[in-house]
Amino acid sequence: MKREMNKTADASLRILNTNGFEAYVVGGCVRDSILGLTPTDWDITTSARPDQVKALFARTIDTGIAHGTVTVMIGKEGCEVTTYRIGKVNGGENEPDITYADSLKEDLLHRDFTINAMAYHPEEGLVDLAGGLSDLEEGIIRCVGNPDERFAEDPLRMLRAVRFAGQFGFAIEDQTLEAIRKRADTLANVSVERIRMELLKLLISDHPGTLRIAYETGLTAVFLPEFDRMMETEQNNPHHRYTVGEHTIRSICLIDPNPVLRLTMLFHDIGKPSTRTTDEMGIDHFRGHYKVSAEMAESIMKRLRFDNNTIRLVRTLILYHDTRFQDALTSGRRNLRRVISLVSPTLFPYLVDVMRADVLAQSDYMREHKLKQLGEAAAAYREIMDAGDCLSLKELKINGNDLKAIGITDGRTIGSILNILLQMVLENPELNNYMYLEELAMKIYKELLKACPKQ
Repeated sequence: MKREMNKTADASLRILNTNGFEAYVVGGCVRDSILGLTPTDWDITTSARPDQVKALFARTIDTGIAHGTVTVMIGKEGCEVTTYRIGKVNGGENEPDITYADSLKEDLLHRDFTINAMAYHPEEGLVDLAGGLSDLEEGIIRCVGNPDERFAEDPLRMLRAVRFAGQFGFAIEDQTLEAIRKRADTLANVSVERIRMELLKLLISDHPGTLRIAYETGLTAVFLPEFDRMMETEQNNPHHRYTVGEHTIRSICLIDPNPVLRLTMLFHDIGKPSTRTTDEMGIDHFRGHYKVSAEMAESIMKRLRFDNNTIRLVRTLILYHDTRFQDALTSGRRNLRRVISLVSPTLFPYLVDVMRADVLAQSDYMREHKLKQLGEAAAAYREIMDAGDCLSLKELKINGNDLKAIGITDGRTIGSILNILLQMVLENPELNNYMYLEELAMKIYKELLKACPKQ
């Protein structure tokens, strides 16, 4: 162990031991400590049953009482204390049920992977019954015991194997990998919430390209069949050198491990298979794929039960990822202001990051030109922000109350006029002057009255 236990875990062990119960820190915190990483959580496994644990500590939370887990709070810190157990999926249920185990050995030998099946006690040292330390040293993800049995207990473990391979840059052991191929379809028995969590952890890992293994073993066919279509769709076009799926994987690897950005890259071209056409020269085109991709991404993310804000951000970035910024530092600045307004000033720098990763994952054809345009767009964006140009209705020097004061009372008409004024100000920022906008608003209103006299 290269790291000391936190105070709550250490105190919890001592209290459990003093009262006659076995207790060890276990799982990921042991693994990470051996690797020299800082554990995000400290977990304890014990012979004490949940009601016994609760009786020993002043403050506990029933975080997973049905599965034998109680969170012990000492001060402001907590650690999960779980009774020795054996996890099984009962009758195809989405969530694993558990059976209490009689010993630490039985508990450890029913855990998912050897690197997660080590326990530690300050007096006894490391307990490694499955060879986890050796697999950590060799960089191997291996099931504890029979992989078919481990995956039958909880099919999510198959996706977790891929995630851990991505998280640590490890290889999946051959028998474990073959068992995933054989049992991949059973992942359908797992709730989408649990699948989403593992997918997201894989995407933001140091090695998100490990997603290829999920495809090769048949896992993505279960929860993301649209990705399989991308992997199988060629891009016979000078701008590309990979299939849509391979381009997608490479683009994920080229952007910061921000969940929204990695999800955007995963879905940014997901509409290409359904928009692909081939011209008489044999060149593939994917016209309008950004719109289809945005719609598909929204649908898929709802299916996987992502939160609405994440869906909104990803959809917006995908919808504008194929925008072209020509002469952004000169005449093209008008178009740039419109895009910034549509995307939002806050999100625009992330759009540039998305577009840059997209370009870098394409062929070398016109790459320098594309990157130069993106660099100019980023520079122009900074100048626009520094200049304080109006980019939204909030920054317009006239508002709905002002229009009401000059006799325009219909809500829809007010909204239409304000949007017309905003488009004009995006075109020419110097027009953002109250007196001018008031005069212009009245002219627009009179024209609308002529077109629709009933207003």
